[in-house]
This record gives sequence, structure tokens and C-alpha cells, in this order.
Amino acid sequence: MKTVILIPARYASTRYPGKPLAELRQRDGTTKPLIRMTWEAAQAVAGVDAIHVATDDDRIRAACEGFGASVLMTSPAAANGTERCADALDRIEADLVVNLQGDAPLTPPWFVEALIERMRTDREAAAATPVLRCDRQTYEMFVEDRRAGRVGGTTAVFDRLGHGLYFSKELIPYIAPGRVPDPVPVFHHVGVYAYRPDALRAYAGWPEGVLEAREGLEQLRFLENGATVACVEVEARGRVFWELNNPEDIPRIEAVLEGA
Repeated sequence: MKTVILIPARYASTRYPGKPLAELRQRDGTTKPLIRMTWEAAQAVAGVDAIHVATDDDRIRAACEGFGASVLMTSPAAANGTERCADALDRIEADLVVNLQGDAPLTPPWFVEALIERMRTDREAAAATPVLRCDRQTYEMFVEDRRAGRVGGTTAVFDRLGHGLYFSKELIPYIAPGRVPDPVPVFHHVGVYAYRPDALRAYAGWPEGVLEAREGLEQLRFLENGATVACVEVEARGRVFWELNNPEDIPRIEAVLEGA
């Protein structure tokens, strides 16, 4: 099964313009742009045949080519990373497409490898995405973001077969304050997807869904059109996972890098 990783990256983010080129401090005191860190994370994934950055921005293209990444230029009309991956389909050969979003440089390789394996065995799934059970520290970061009015990470609920029921930028399921059980019954959705090419093409032909528009979550378009999204539970293995959603997330990620 030929597997290709695409890293969609856009400059004109509403919440954080220029995010892919944001410089993050490394353990040795140097800095790297976010997009380079994500590209390096992709390089660590086993069983991948090709890696490309997909963007519509010449500044991102130039930065990526500067550190040796392959770049596919895509339409500026792409509304999200999944549409951008679909736009790139006619320029790649793949049996499976992995979308490693450009704001997730802390993604361990085994998260992506678990998706690839799930798509080999779950023929019902149009797409697959990782979910990570929150520890108390991560759960409290979610709560802190909500209190501050920030849109942070995404949570997911799924059925007994691991097929997604819903994804939200709110904390789901609800837990009453002061009554958080152990283990925490909240799963952090990790912004990585594996798609079958035919499902990706179908996605590009569907209109934006009502729930997708409300939440700002692209994966809900699959659910709103009756397509199955497999939620693959992964283990952190001592690693801290957090995406760069807001400028306030930079110190969180840098703290992880410094302690690596």
C-alpha cells in the first residue's frame, strides 16, 4: 500500500496569521519554523513512500524548499487541510493519504503508524484519526483555555467499535467541576488523518456541513455525510502532545522541547 504524507500549510490563518513560519526555540537554544518541525516529525514515520508540503503561499514554499522539503502548490480556495490534500491528489500516486497538519510538530511517529495499520484492517473506515486519553495535566490545560475564552484542542467521542460519534472544540463528555475521575474519560483528538483517496475525492465534492461550520472542524463533514471515521486510541508513552492553535501555545510547546 503506497502511503504518502501531505502537510497542508496556509499563511492566512484567522486565529494566527503566518503560523507555519512561527519560530520555536529548540533545546539547544536555536529556533526552527513550525513547518520544518512538522516536516521532521513526518520523516520519522515508518512505512511512508513520500512526504510533501501542500500550500498556496510562496513564503511557505520558499521556506520549505530552503530546508529541502518537497512542495506542492495548491489552490487558495481550499477551505481546510482536507480540501488542500484533495486538491493535491492529482499530483501524487497513493493508496493511502496521511494529512499531518502543519501545527502538530509534537506528533510521535507511532500515532501515524497506528493510523496506517488501522486503515489496512478496517475496510469500513473512510478515514482514521488518533485520539489520546487526557491525563490530568492536559485536561486542566483544556479547562484553562475554556476559562480564558481560547479555542484550544479538540475532543472526541466514539462508539464501541472506535468509530467517531462527534468531535468538538468543547470538552466532551461533560464532567462536573471537582468530580474528575481517574482515568479521565476525555479523549484529545490529534490533528492527523489517514484517508482513502476515493473518500478524499468525495469529501471535496460535499458542501460544508452545518456542524462543520459551527465547530470549525473539517472532519465533521465526513460524519455529516454518513462516512465512517475510525478513532484510533494511541498511547503517549511519556510524551506530551499539544498542537499550536494560538500564540499562547508556543511556551507550552517550547517547554516540552526543552525537556525532551
